[in-house]
Amino acid sequence: MTLLCLLTLPLLAHAGVYKWVDSNGQTHFGDRPPAQAASSEVEINAAPPKTDPSAEARHQNVTRFLDEQQREREKQQAAEQKARQQSQKQEKLCQKLQARLKYMASVSTFYDLNAQGERVFVSESENQAIRERFRQKVAKACDR
Repeated sequence: MTLLCLLTLPLLAHAGVYKWVDSNGQTHFGDRPPAQAASSEVEINAAPPKTDPSAEARHQNVTRFLDEQQREREKQQAAEQKARQQSQKQEKLCQKLQARLKYMASVSTFYDLNAQGERVFVSESENQAIRERFRQKVAKACDR
């Protein structure tokens, strides 16, 4: 209620206030001049609102609390965004590794290059070992 009065006070101060004396000699004030009497506009100087020191302290505490809450929300949102990006990156890596694993299954045999740049094919047991090591790498990277 007090806040509402304080908020409307400037509006009232800008409205015209008129003073007039009636036929009985009584002084009246109003927001509209009377039709039957001579009136003069009166300037009203509103007193500045008094502030309660404890209300100001409460306001500062609430403002600090809200600012801290906002910082915490922003911090949490940034962490969630980072986690989403990391998850997306991990998912892309996993997809690439799984595609390579599928390709490796279609390859009949693997080879190394010797010092002259010639292909040297590995044995079947080495092929199986290469595939198994890569399967383990994919399982570890994809958490499966």
